[in-house]
Amino acid sequence: MKAIRVALASLRKADNLYNLINEGDKIIIGLSGGKDSVCLTYCLNLYKKFSHINFEIQPVILDLGFPNFDPTILKEFCASIGLNLIVYDAREVYPILKKQQGNLSHLPCSICSRMKKASINKLANELHFNKVAFAHHVDDAIETLFMNEIYGGRVATFSPKMHLEKANITFIRPFILLKEEDIIRAVKEEKLPVLASKCPADKHTKREEIKLMLSNMYKVFPSAKDNFVTMLDNYSRYDLWGKAINYKVDDNNLILKHVLNKQDALIFYNIRYKVFVEEEKIPYNDEFNSMDDLSTNSYLICLNNKPIGTIIENIDKENKEVTFKRIAILKQFRNQKIATKVINFLIKQNSERIKPCSFIVNAQINATNFYQKLGFEIDGQEFIEANIKHVRMKKISSI
Repeated sequence: MKAIRVALASLRKADNLYNLINEGDKIIIGLSGGKDSVCLTYCLNLYKKFSHINFEIQPVILDLGFPNFDPTILKEFCASIGLNLIVYDAREVYPILKKQQGNLSHLPCSICSRMKKASINKLANELHFNKVAFAHHVDDAIETLFMNEIYGGRVATFSPKMHLEKANITFIRPFILLKEEDIIRAVKEEKLPVLASKCPADKHTKREEIKLMLSNMYKVFPSAKDNFVTMLDNYSRYDLWGKAINYKVDDNNLILKHVLNKQDALIFYNIRYKVFVEEEKIPYNDEFNSMDDLSTNSYLICLNNKPIGTIIENIDKENKEVTFKRIAILKQFRNQKIATKVINFLIKQNSERIKPCSFIVNAQINATNFYQKLGFEIDGQEFIEANIKHVRMKKISSI
């Protein structure tokens, strides 16, 4: 089968599986000039014609200030398929990277990645686009998994779809199920132009070492790549130590238990229903307007193995912030300083990992005294949420 058909079939499958592209979407394509992003631009332009979804695409290349940058061939390519390439001025990036490089052998990739995302998010907001498409493919996802395991001590890779609340932008990766070998074939068969990378770190990174390691592994174990792909989506067979973790908050059988399965989730939402909907009269649709909460650290607060409360912990390592949400204790277990113990425990735990760390809570006005006793200070104006007055409160810890 022609590679372009493989690529388009993969794109459609990813869209259907992860709900990537919706009616009325305005999508910026991060076009670096490499084979992956050029192929993605070509495929999304074709997908518009047969997907029966009305969406808009806009290719964008960032001028990061690297020497000898010339996007002419990409402008011509985009024009040939009816698109206008935006060259966005982000030339402040290269001098900052050079300054941050110090004694490193090459420019710091992590800083570069964050700055590129910030630049493209800024443009997306300026143009009122709601999504940004990146050309990461399945081989990238596997490499990221191994990099996180080897260098980060965690089992994780990037997501097919991720919403950034602060930027109000959704990242999508339409090639998430496509193999790099099929992209290479498609670029060759369709005679797509490729712009050589001007980054001096290109081909000299830790990722390149992982890529080589995996390439050698696939030669010895030919089925490994397909099994890795299956593993990434095989959440029902997840079986790591994290399932057994119950954080001991104190010596009186007060623990925090991760919400990891359907039974836990039902208990988690039932407690929230009793506290927020039945007791505080918060409209049901306001309290349960999103299922995204369980993608963060959601905990059941348990006393003597009995679930008695809930708390959600949203960790933003990049900005060194931890936000606490949905803090609820069943009525019969209040006035025992349970919430105080749990919040102090999570503050201590995160302060040891993230330094300095800011802790955020959007507190109901009648709970401000409680949070002030925990060291939080009012950090903003009052606002209304679910018909209740709230105020943002903040605590900075450097323990």
